[in-house]
Amino acid sequence: MTLSLAATHAKGKFATDKIFGASAAANQDAAQYGKDKVVNATIGAILDDKEALVCLPTVEKVYRNLPINEVINYAPIAGLPEFLETATALAFGDNRPAAYTSAVATSGGSGVIHHTIANYTEIGDTLLTSDWYWGPYKVLCQDALRKLDTYTLFDEKQNFNSKSFESKVNELLTKQDSLVTIINTPAHNPTGYSLSDSEWDNVLEVLKTAAKDQSKRVILLVDIAYIDYAGEKNACRTFMKKFGNLPDNLLIILGFSMSKGYTMYGQRTGAMIGISPNKDVVREFADINQFTSRATWSNINRGCMRLLATIYHDKAILTQVEKERNEYYNMIRDRSDIFVREAKAANLHMLPYIAGFFLTVPANNPDAVCDKLHEDHIFAVPLAKGIRIAVCAVPSFKITGMAAKMAQAMADVDR
Repeated sequence: MTLSLAATHAKGKFATDKIFGASAAANQDAAQYGKDKVVNATIGAILDDKEALVCLPTVEKVYRNLPINEVINYAPIAGLPEFLETATALAFGDNRPAAYTSAVATSGGSGVIHHTIANYTEIGDTLLTSDWYWGPYKVLCQDALRKLDTYTLFDEKQNFNSKSFESKVNELLTKQDSLVTIINTPAHNPTGYSLSDSEWDNVLEVLKTAAKDQSKRVILLVDIAYIDYAGEKNACRTFMKKFGNLPDNLLIILGFSMSKGYTMYGQRTGAMIGISPNKDVVREFADINQFTSRATWSNINRGCMRLLATIYHDKAILTQVEKERNEYYNMIRDRSDIFVREAKAANLHMLPYIAGFFLTVPANNPDAVCDKLHEDHIFAVPLAKGIRIAVCAVPSFKITGMAAKMAQAMADVDR
């Protein structure tokens, strides 16, 4: 018997991550056979065509020119006021809803999810997301002594499955008084799907109907981590206008992150933005989430908060950042176009891809298919029901031919 001093609820916790595991295997293969021979489609960050990690040049320049005291000093627990105003403005673009809002700085997008779970669900509650989801959602729930359930993301026509969503919302609200639903859109991880405006109407109609029971608390967390690579900046934000004039007991939370849009991945800087028609609700939102920040990480990265505010308040700099980002958006789009076109030619079924860092191929035995792909020095991330391809990280010349090899690997495994 192994000695354990852990608390009862902590016994058996062990951090395993298929994404980092697959990436480590790719790196090991590259060390043995050469980087040029290996396709590493595991990395959730932008790599250029030389497979170097991308930092937007103007972002780097502004960051390196910050005064050292702005880089090393503590920040207010809630976040720098200029950062909070900037994050809110950038999150909404020209589509700010008719509602009260409040923002609290977080340790990246993960911090938004952490605080939402901690402050808007009861211990033992179940949260809801789609059956295709970013794995850490479940880890964050489990660590907070909550559970995660899923609805079926796509219907038979490969559109958002409103019926499954409605069924799960109603089912969970018969068992508990509060429900947090997480929707990652636009440019969903791992599929690259984005909800249409009409699909958003269906989502909000389901939640507004659920909120007619005044004893229920309905919270929708919209994870917008990839929104800056989802298309034209205002066109991909039109759904946010719909967050105005909602019921008082329906709270919307936007999860803003600097990781992808500003290539500040490891700097762990984000913000949670609460949206409500009720002033008391947004005041409470600020109070309880600041408290949880103090109890979790104290305060976050001051330098990165100052970076965002500096960029936003100089329109020439902001324009240049957006221009550079758009170049990488187009690069990712070109890569995904190659894969989608070749997948169609190879009769390789994909989940519907609109935009973003990732696309996904359903598979009966994802782990076995990924193992088979290793024979061709191709590394991807096996999910529960499919395989995630990080088109953000694979140069176009390595994307070419990849779909056909995946189709062959799947045929070999299913034979």
